[in-house]
Amino acid sequence: MTNSAHEQAGGTSTPPDAATGGRSGAPDLVAGGRSGAPDLVAGGRSGAPDLVAGGRSGAPDLVAGDSAGNTVVLDDTLTIPDDARDLVSIDLDVTGMTCASCASRIQKRLNKVDGVEAAVNYATNKAHVTAPAATRPEALIEVVRDAGYDASLPTPDTDSDELASAHADSIRRRLIVAAIISVPVMVVAMVTPLQFPGWQWASLVAATPVLFWCGWGFHKATWTNLKHGSASMDTLISVGTISAYLWSVYCLVFGSAGMIGMRHEFSFALSHHDALGSVYFEAACGTITFILLGRLIEARSRREAGSALRELLKLGAKRVRLLDDDGTEHTEPIEALTVGQQFVVRPGEKIASDGVVTAGEAAIDTRVITGESVPVEVGPGDRVVGATLNTNSRLVVRATAVGSDTQLSQIATLVEQAQTSKSNAQRLADRIAGVFVPVVIVLALVALVAWLIAGAGISFAITAAVSVLIISCPCALGLATPTALLAGTGRGAQLGIVIRGPEALERAKTIDTVVMDKTGTLTKGEMAVQHVVVAPATDGRKDVGTDAVLRRVATLEAGSEHPIAEAIVAFAEQAGVEPEAADDFQIIPGLGVRATVAGQASLAGNAALMEREELVVPAELVAAAHSAADEGATVVFVAWQAAVRGLVTVSDEIADTSQRAIELFHRMGLRTVMLTGDNERAARHIAAQVGIDEVHAQVLPQQKLEVVTRLQSGDAGQGVPGLEGGSDGSGRQASGQQGRQEHRVAMIGDGVNDAAALAGADLGISMGSGTDAAIAASDLTLMRHDLVLAVDAIRLARATLGTIRGNLFWAFFYNVCAIPIAAFGLLNPMIAGAAMAFSSVFVVTNSLRLRRFRPTPEVARS
Repeated sequence: MTNSAHEQAGGTSTPPDAATGGRSGAPDLVAGGRSGAPDLVAGGRSGAPDLVAGGRSGAPDLVAGDSAGNTVVLDDTLTIPDDARDLVSIDLDVTGMTCASCASRIQKRLNKVDGVEAAVNYATNKAHVTAPAATRPEALIEVVRDAGYDASLPTPDTDSDELASAHADSIRRRLIVAAIISVPVMVVAMVTPLQFPGWQWASLVAATPVLFWCGWGFHKATWTNLKHGSASMDTLISVGTISAYLWSVYCLVFGSAGMIGMRHEFSFALSHHDALGSVYFEAACGTITFILLGRLIEARSRREAGSALRELLKLGAKRVRLLDDDGTEHTEPIEALTVGQQFVVRPGEKIASDGVVTAGEAAIDTRVITGESVPVEVGPGDRVVGATLNTNSRLVVRATAVGSDTQLSQIATLVEQAQTSKSNAQRLADRIAGVFVPVVIVLALVALVAWLIAGAGISFAITAAVSVLIISCPCALGLATPTALLAGTGRGAQLGIVIRGPEALERAKTIDTVVMDKTGTLTKGEMAVQHVVVAPATDGRKDVGTDAVLRRVATLEAGSEHPIAEAIVAFAEQAGVEPEAADDFQIIPGLGVRATVAGQASLAGNAALMEREELVVPAELVAAAHSAADEGATVVFVAWQAAVRGLVTVSDEIADTSQRAIELFHRMGLRTVMLTGDNERAARHIAAQVGIDEVHAQVLPQQKLEVVTRLQSGDAGQGVPGLEGGSDGSGRQASGQQGRQEHRVAMIGDGVNDAAALAGADLGISMGSGTDAAIAASDLTLMRHDLVLAVDAIRLARATLGTIRGNLFWAFFYNVCAIPIAAFGLLNPMIAGAAMAFSSVFVVTNSLRLRRFRPTPEVARS
């Protein structure tokens, strides 16, 4: 029964799952615990700790294992490896990119700089660079400019949405002009009865502004690339359309095509006839128009796909109501707020920045961060997050983070970096795109020469070559991953799911085992009263009744700040039981409390306190205490007038959605495993309630990474100190064959004690309040405490990866099939341009389907 005791002195204990040693005096591993232990250790996948928050009072050193199996000893002074210290991240806004090859070229140039690792994203127009600390951003910008593009450092004044809108507007203006002119040109060329005398010369006049003004961006990019000895998708478009235009002019001037009254039939395929008797102005105009249409849809879709992130960034407060020392308030721009300053939040206002409430109580609408619609009650001492909404009462808040350090800004930065990174499949696509243009130009020349040798005529040969150039533009390859990732991460942000990047999506696809912490994951992480048990009447004394026991224990615990004491007092208040006045209150370290209530000496504490005071615990209470301990509950005995009158059991409640989430995991074909520091019987009790497949009990926080590693290698439970091996939810030992099976493991935890395991798992999912610690240690972060959201996170990750793979398949399939068709003369250049534009539109619209991703309905969560 001593396991049921709780410390009253200083309130340093935590639920069993979150402490190492607990009552025996070993250092706690808690998040912001009162004992002053270190807040977080996250073993990074690279072997170095991701994040360490030093303890408040010089607590004992913490030893953690990193993912490479090394031992890392951490104290209040963090020693960072030289290679980690000397690297910095630099983000650049890149302009002038028109296709995936542009991004590939810039990335290659940047990566040639010594010590630089760059990722350039065509969809976001950004470059994320990791470079030595001595690297000047200006030098990187110069490298981009030498490649034929421009770059700049992001500034607060830069409105990416406004720039994207301006770009889309420019394309739209050119498209409108191109469409107005090109439609008559194409219709006349395709419908023979409409070909009036001199129509071909009118087509020349009409096609000239379309080619050289509407299509100027393609030609400018081509010239810029040629000056730097490179080629891009624009090269294909420019060379193809100019070739069609110049060949048509040649036919008009030197061939029979310029004869008044000339007519020709339109067909999807090319035809063998008079070499100089046809013009292809409609091909040049149609290609420019269709590609501009595709670029416009692409630009708008990219902007819409990232709208969730932009809206998130816009939600922050723009002004703050500062509170001076004399109590006066004055409004300033948000930039004036500094850490430590106090500010006022009135009802209906947004909280200006992350902070701690110093005065007032209010209900806060946190849906912008957590996605949860139910307001959260806060009071003095509670933390609040910037951009959340105060709904009903005045608050005074002390700022703890401002600017880019706020939770909202860090989430946005993380999402933006995730959108800049690339999957393995996209890296392959980029490598192909990098060599695609010269290969296509060679294929076009081969088609030209082959048809000339075959005697098809120069007109047919040139037109076939132009068709190859036009249809080969692999813009879809460059858009396959970025647009899907933009849409997927944007939808995730709306649902309260932060996706770190495409690598997380690829790992989510292969997961077959879900490992989860108990405290704070399967359970609410908050202590609550479960039972109040009254001692039976003995020696002629009457049963004192449940209210009397609850009133007395609440009176005694009201003087303590311990979480168990707070749970008891809160339960009494909810039950309408008012505590009495208490005198001579005293905390008995490690045992409980004593006080005088209504003139009677009273005690509340563990069995050891009852034994020290030589009080006999009735057999009925002993049995109840044993039963509660088996379920992992803490037992508090209460005594007065030299007799033990009853007991209260307190435990961490199972979260409302845990059982449903486990069912959904099973439907997805995933095996569920629970890690807990509880004893075997208590762990099995929780597992049986929610339906967990396998249990690893009595696992200390620093051993969780080892359990995950052994699950991955197929040796779960073997060789881990204190582990007897895994058991299923009913207590049976897991079979040896199953234990030897290698697994792809997802770890779900609260991001604090589970940080090393989160980082070491194939897929780390942190859940809870969305703290910096949770974000730093995981691949997917859930912004509210809802295990069903973990199910949705995996579903969304898999859906996003499926969309990426579908996009890449379509892009590859389209080019593989279309190039031979064009080379064999089976495709008119104008139709080739329309098909190329359609491929890009298809990829973008397919990605946007992710915006309609539906989470698990609320009715299915209960």
